[in-house]
Amino acid sequence: MAVGRPKTELVLSAEEHAQVSALAASRSLPHAIVARAKLVLWAAQGESNFAIAQRLGWSMPTVGKWRRRFVEHRVAGLHDELRPGRPRTYGDEQVAGLINRVLRSKPKNATHWSVRSVAEQSAISKSTVARYFTLFGLQPHRSKSFKLSTDPFFVEKVRDVVGLYLNPPDQALVLCVDEKSQVQALERTQPVLPMGLGYVEGVTHDYFRHGTTTLFAALNVLDGSVITQCKPRHRHQEFLSFLNHLDHNVPAQLEVHLIADNYATHKHPRGQSLAGTSSALSHSLHADLLQTCSTRSSAGSA
Repeated sequence: MAVGRPKTELVLSAEEHAQVSALAASRSLPHAIVARAKLVLWAAQGESNFAIAQRLGWSMPTVGKWRRRFVEHRVAGLHDELRPGRPRTYGDEQVAGLINRVLRSKPKNATHWSVRSVAEQSAISKSTVARYFTLFGLQPHRSKSFKLSTDPFFVEKVRDVVGLYLNPPDQALVLCVDEKSQVQALERTQPVLPMGLGYVEGVTHDYFRHGTTTLFAALNVLDGSVITQCKPRHRHQEFLSFLNHLDHNVPAQLEVHLIADNYATHKHPRGQSLAGTSSALSHSLHADLLQTCSTRSSAGSA
């Protein structure tokens, strides 16, 4: 014989079951909301309030409260209601104006807004401005730089260079060429102490410098192999010599496509004449001008 106050039947639709199950399985939501979602799932399966209270460690009135809240308000009832207290001092329009001022303008005699300068201009307290900065992720003191190409054929050239990486021509080899100039040959006064548990690698601050060298390297994008050569100087003569070195190390039946930046060494007239028919293809990407060229046509005559 059933005793106690009769309870309203709790039935979940397919959509509600999916939403409540997602809340119950969440690892990032507050524990209270996760527990309330589990309560609803168990109640929909027919478990009594007493059994649910024992599983959650709650009191019977608390279980009954959230069960009624869900029956009346459905999924929205699982969240806390607005608590009474002091109303907001600043409305949405004031907050939006503060954000627009930080994002779309600059203060006089300064490069960016600070918490104090915004507080002075907006008549909002410094602590409140700092809270809004944190809430909306505003960091005016941090900036990123970028450079866009003004070349009218920028898109076409990007497609050509990216196409060499993703879909190289048949019977062709794509090499990404670059160089590292002024590589220092340093000899530390004492051996380098290796890194170990609890301490970092140790390197003496004083050293003997044995001059510099320039490293030319070409990366084979197909298998990841690298063709390298060191030169004492960094001029177009050394770059042309490296191109000949590539020509001797690549099978003769393959057409070679080089992808290089716009360094003056690469744009020298002798290098352009050596490159062949595609040397005019260049574009700007991540502040570097890339160009493709074929060296197989006349590299042997340089």
